[in-house]
Amino acid sequence: MRVDLLTPCFWPEVRRGTERFVHELATDLLEDGHQPRIVTSKWGRPDRLEQDGVPVWRVTRLPDGRLRRRKFEDHLTHLPMAYPLLRAGGADVVNAFAPPDGAAAARWSKATGRPAVFSFMGVPDHAGLMWRRKRLELTLAAVEGSAATVALSKYAADAFWTWLGHEARVIAPGVDLDRFPLGTTRTEEPTVVCSAALEEDRKRVRLLVEAWPAVRRERPGARLLLNRPRDPGVARRYAGDGVELVDMDDSAELARMSGEAWAAALPSFGEAFGLVLVEALATGTPVVGSAGGAFPEIIDRPEVGRLFEGGADDLARALLETFELAEDPGTRAVCRARAAAFSARATTDRYEALYAELLAA
Repeated sequence: MRVDLLTPCFWPEVRRGTERFVHELATDLLEDGHQPRIVTSKWGRPDRLEQDGVPVWRVTRLPDGRLRRRKFEDHLTHLPMAYPLLRAGGADVVNAFAPPDGAAAARWSKATGRPAVFSFMGVPDHAGLMWRRKRLELTLAAVEGSAATVALSKYAADAFWTWLGHEARVIAPGVDLDRFPLGTTRTEEPTVVCSAALEEDRKRVRLLVEAWPAVRRERPGARLLLNRPRDPGVARRYAGDGVELVDMDDSAELARMSGEAWAAALPSFGEAFGLVLVEALATGTPVVGSAGGAFPEIIDRPEVGRLFEGGADDLARALLETFELAEDPGTRAVCRARAAAFSARATTDRYEALYAELLAA
């Protein structure tokens, strides 16, 4: 199958969860004998390159400052250049990963008669759909014009039905178990890793920093490792005793830190999935997440971590309980087995089956 994967940003410019997911899906499709192509954008002149054997076409992203100031949906200005690439590419299937790209893929599907897939990487609830101007309209265009819509979790799929009256399929993003190998030793003092972007308030990393003094009262040597932001002003807001800012963009370095940690934490609320938690589980490290959103679909048993409700005190208590889990020699194997249920291989198999089903129809 010739599959175009349409995403507004990609490596090396951006290395968040969606970009890692698209990269792993593309490389798995290539390994299985298909012909994936990534269509994305960048600032500056367009180019074409290969990453791990996958062709990546990066079109020019036009300035969007005025649109941002007026609160329009992000990632609109590359579409006039990306759409002609789709029409000329001859793909059998186009899979889009953001609402604007999903609307473009739906238009491509109408013009060519070939199926488009819209993978929604968030939660389509009222707050999410109304966060930016035109997001609701673009999401509806993508959903109504695609042959299938994919949600990352049952929680996100339920939101599709509640807010849009649309039934979405659930395909959870997968972790590359080879990239996140099982750790062997933990740090001498309890260490917590949080790879969430500090610039995104919805990740609630501030809550983790507020909980940290209570953790340090029980475990004075405990360390909290946060993902270093590019903005020094943002970095200064997260200073504290036992809090360290480190670079986590490199997946190999993140895997090493996760494997040595006593816990990985993600305090955000209402997440569509939580891939960073699964990545930590793959290294054998228990995790902590909020009880709202899709995290209960990952932390579904007490042997792999803790869910918390409420504020900083509840989060501190969950972290301290997770430290006890990390001291149990059997925890690594249980966490690794839980992560294996969300393997990248299983995710690719489900996407391949979906593409084949739509093409056969």
